Amino acid sequence: MEIEIATIGGYEEVGRQMTAVRTGDDVVVFDMGLNLSQVLIHDNVETERMHSLDLIDMGAIPDDRVMSDLEGDVQAIVPTHGHLDHIGAISKLAHRYDAPVVATPFTIELVKQQIQSEEKFGVKNDLVKMSAGETRQIGDSGNVEMEFVNVTHSIIDAINPVIHTPEGSIVYGLDKRMDHTPVIGDPIDMKRFREIGREDEGVLCYIEDCTNAGRKGRTPSESVARNHLKDVLYSMEDYDGGIVATTFSSHIARVRSLVEFAADIGRQPVLLGRSMEKYSGTAERLDFVDFPEGLGMYGHRKSVDRTFKRIMNEGKENFLPIVTGHQGEPRAMLTRMGRGETPYELEDGDKVVFSARIIPEPTNEGQRYQSERLLKMQGARIYDDVHVSGHLREEGHYEMLQALQPQHVIPAHQEMEGFAPYADLCRSQGYKLGRDLHVTSNGNMIQLVE
Repeated sequence: MEIEIATIGGYEEVGRQMTAVRTGDDVVVFDMGLNLSQVLIHDNVETERMHSLDLIDMGAIPDDRVMSDLEGDVQAIVPTHGHLDHIGAISKLAHRYDAPVVATPFTIELVKQQIQSEEKFGVKNDLVKMSAGETRQIGDSGNVEMEFVNVTHSIIDAINPVIHTPEGSIVYGLDKRMDHTPVIGDPIDMKRFREIGREDEGVLCYIEDCTNAGRKGRTPSESVARNHLKDVLYSMEDYDGGIVATTFSSHIARVRSLVEFAADIGRQPVLLGRSMEKYSGTAERLDFVDFPEGLGMYGHRKSVDRTFKRIMNEGKENFLPIVTGHQGEPRAMLTRMGRGETPYELEDGDKVVFSARIIPEPTNEGQRYQSERLLKMQGARIYDDVHVSGHLREEGHYEMLQALQPQHVIPAHQEMEGFAPYADLCRSQGYKLGRDLHVTSNGNMIQLVE
């Protein structure tokens, strides 16, 4: 059976992920993502109204025209989780393929919302829910199937898909951390990864996210971030001014911790911002999280501003707004607060907790710097980096290589220089560039079995 991999997007940047795996006459596409930084550098861009070709030219979504070089039919489009760099281009590209979108329930719901907001294309692909631990046949040959393995990441309901073939398994390893004590959901299923590595056919290829490969040690559990956040907020219990927190809207475990600790210190939590309302509302509706009854979630600007007025009228000391804007996004709530564009008035000594790190990209770094400067100019005290990453560090990568023992390795999810630490790790384990370690770029084909 011929096996070929097309590295379409996410092999020259962190963002716009897309990879296609051909096994015989059947193709599975993993992820169709957006590179948000390529959108944010333009003013007032509304991607839902743009043509896919314009977004491809901007470098915002994958250039999937290389798919015409794959001799096979797409059987499934499989996003690994609900972050925009993995699902943000589905509404622009999926309609080109006569194939269902197959993903976990939370991810499917987010994909559905992306499709509903799309104004340029009619996306009619079936949306199929499949949970971790389940399998699905690929094509009609009867000897290729796809399995979802549970992983832990900074968003709930994340998986690593595995394609089982007679030539060995292909493991698509984006994105995860080894969390054995997660705040929400099950731990990473390392037992299953080790079993896959010991199967008779073994692992033919492992495609891996290299985001933190250059950082020593292992990534801490979300429970570590929860304890850090608890310590920070409990230290503010006697403060009688304003406290504002921001984090990734999609990080439901972190949002739940913020809501819980707000109540512990005698403040009413409220979620503000479109994406905050979308992700938390979806998670609650699907029973992934049980928020306190009456928790306010407001996304529309008028509703947000009405809530800010209420907070000012009833006293900032009684509330903890949990807002969008941890990366300094121009239209996010915290950025507007820093510019004085909301009814919420920051005063000298007010606390702003960033329960997130800056995504290491120049646009984000510049926006975040500007946002913090504006907040400080109003007297805000900044609490930074109350966070743990959702990606493996060096020892996690080592453990995965030991568990899977793959014949071939393809680094992904980084810029070219970002591949170097992971390539060095692989070489220390006996892999050789150009033989079984494939450092590649967008638009390339890798023939594994002829």
